[in-house]
Parts: sequence; structure tokens; C-alpha cells
Amino acid sequence: MPYDPSDPLKDRITDIGPRYYKEFVPPVIEKNYGKWLYHDILEPGVLVHVSETGDEVYTVRVGGCRLMSVEHIREICDIADKHCGGYVRFTTRNNIEFMVDGKDKLKPLVDDLKSRKFPAGSNKFPIGGTGAGVTNIVHTQGWAHCHTPAIDASGVVKAVMDGVYDDFGSMRLPAPVRISLACCLNMCGAVHCSDIAILGIHRKPPMIDSEWIDKLCELPLAIAACPTAAIKPAKTASGLKALEVNADRCMFCGNCYTMCAAMPLADDVGSGVAILVGGKLSNRMSKPKFSKVVIPFIPNEPPRWPTTVEAVKNILDVYAKDAKKYERLGDWAARIGWERFFEKTNLPFSHHLIDDYRFAYTTWRQSTQAKF
Repeated sequence: MPYDPSDPLKDRITDIGPRYYKEFVPPVIEKNYGKWLYHDILEPGVLVHVSETGDEVYTVRVGGCRLMSVEHIREICDIADKHCGGYVRFTTRNNIEFMVDGKDKLKPLVDDLKSRKFPAGSNKFPIGGTGAGVTNIVHTQGWAHCHTPAIDASGVVKAVMDGVYDDFGSMRLPAPVRISLACCLNMCGAVHCSDIAILGIHRKPPMIDSEWIDKLCELPLAIAACPTAAIKPAKTASGLKALEVNADRCMFCGNCYTMCAAMPLADDVGSGVAILVGGKLSNRMSKPKFSKVVIPFIPNEPPRWPTTVEAVKNILDVYAKDAKKYERLGDWAARIGWERFFEKTNLPFSHHLIDDYRFAYTTWRQSTQAKF
């Protein structure tokens, strides 16, 4: 209805945010909200949830990707329409979950998913990512859509997941392994608390394109964006306004490039991959842990990043052979000692990898466990 000045509240829309989430869950899940008794993993990628009412929901989890084509999304929707009453769920780690309300519907769904292949023969919808295995990698934007990446996201994730594909579809590991990727130190990925983390790092300060910087950039904004005050005004030899970077103060964060396209940070020599391990969010068995750097730098090697893939597979294989059942990667490393971790994984160690960060240890509430 048109706006009525004499009655300004008539037909007023007060909620223009996201739709109520219960509109998007299958009816059987809404019916049993708060009544679930337990869940079980029937096989890798297949779960059952049982309610106190006797209702059951069978979930099939398949690997997805963050950047999807319209055709692929339409195929996902077609599967959901065919088997799941039109309902489908995406997890926070880019998995896709199809849910059915009866065991008789489970096998047709699984058979349909397994039958769908890419032209080269690989699975479009690989089933797995549950329990004591590797689930999908949560990652950032990468070269496709970010200002400051030191590495790609989708390319590295694809290569790594190809390398650990068998562990996505099985549960041979002692405990769940969460692999994450962030393309730079700003870390919009969860690499600070993942079992294995792939982090893009810059090692050189931004370059200054003095010819264009005054034409493209608001120089005060670039100066103000620097968190360490490493940028100051300058002039070129010909008298043009420019900027200057104090390399000793620069932390290679890329904030300046976000403000000014004439200060690119990425470099084929200075930008690459760091590997961190041992983080987790769970309170189970031990309190949450931050990841620790174990490989400080691996060069970018597109399109398949072979050294990065082999490093991740090596750590995963050693952990699988040596850890106790239910022991997360960080708990295993803490039990055997980090010295032994470097020995067993055959990774070189230097004093730069010593974790000496101790700020606020006595005041942070890091865990739900009792702390005295």
C-alpha cells in the first residue's frame, strides 16, 4: 500500500532482516525441535538422529565448494526436490547435507549421489566428512575476490582435498581433523584454532607506485589505515605527492592496499604459505588451543601447490599412526612434546618457531573448564 501521511504506521514493515530460520527446516525437524535423544554415524557421511517421539532423520553429508556454478546449485536443488521434499542444508565448512525422514528413503538418495559424476569420472557429490576423518576445508576468498591474499584459496583447497580425499570418505583417524585456510594474516578463515591450518603470509612491505598513487588514492586514508604507523607522506624526485613505508615497522597486513590500489603487497618471492597445527575449539579432554607455526614458509606453487599438499599429508599420516584414539592433533603433540612432534614429522625446527606469546594468560577465560 502507498505511504499514508495521516497514518504512518499503517502497513509498516518492521522486520526486513533474514527470514525466520524455522521456515527452512524440514517439517520432521521442526516437529521434534528440542526432543532429540541421540545421533549416530552409520557410515562415513551418513548420520541418523533419533527423537523421543520415535521419529528419525537420516542425513547424508557430501563435500561442496565455496565457489559454485549456477548449474551445480541447480543440480543440488534438483536432488533436494527429488528426495528431500525440497529441503537442503549447507554447513559452515562448505558441506552439503541432504535429509530424509525415513530409512527407506536413504538408499535411493545415496545411490543417486554416488551415480552423479563429472565428465572425467570424479564424484560430483563425494560422501563423507563425519567423525574421525577430515571434513571439508573452510577457507577465505583467495585470488578470486580479495584485496590482500598471499596465496589462493580455492586452488590450494582443491589440491589439498584431492590429496586427503581418502580421509574425507573414511574415519581411519584417531579423532576429527579440521583443516582451514586463510589467505593472509587478517585471517577471515579459522586458522588460529584448527588442527591443521594453511596460512598465506606476506614477507615484504607494500610497493609504492609513485606515478599513480596521488591519482588513485586518498593519501591520508592510506596513512590512517596502517595499524603500526609505518606509513608517512613523501614526495617523488619530480615533486609529486607520494607515500613512504618504514619496513621495520610494517607487519605486512595489507590494510594500506585495501585503501590504496597503488600500494600492492603480493609478491612472487615474498608471499607464500605457512603451516600451523594443533588448534581446536572443543573443550573435550582439554581446553581450546591456538594453532602453532610448524612450517614458516612454503613458496606459492600454482596450480597444484605440491609442497604444501605433501606437508599436510605428512603431518596427517604421522598423526594417524602415532596418536591414541580420540586424541586431537594438538593433544597428541602436547602429550609427546613438540620436540618429538618435529622429529616424528621430520620437519626442520628453528628458534623462530618457539611460541613465546604469554599476554593475558591469567585473565582470559579460554575455556569452560574450571580455572583457579
